[in-house]
Amino acid sequence: MGRQKKDISEVSPAGKATLGVLGVVQLAIAAMAFWDLARRDTAELRGPKPAWIPVILVNWIGPAVYFVFGVRRKTR
Repeated sequence: MGRQKKDISEVSPAGKATLGVLGVVQLAIAAMAFWDLARRDTAELRGPKPAWIPVILVNWIGPAVYFVFGVRRKTR
């Protein structure tokens, strides 16, 4: 029927390394988003700061949504 989930012991060493690198990259992007949120003035954001915290915690999508939609761009 459907695909069965693999146990981590069934993943190749290269696959484990790739998953590890992706995990570190994901954490780094989230850390950058939290760092930016902490230092950015509220007037530069769309919405209140506390509302962005759970958004950033949503894996890859959250930090991307924060940077694309949450930060107001300076207009000339």
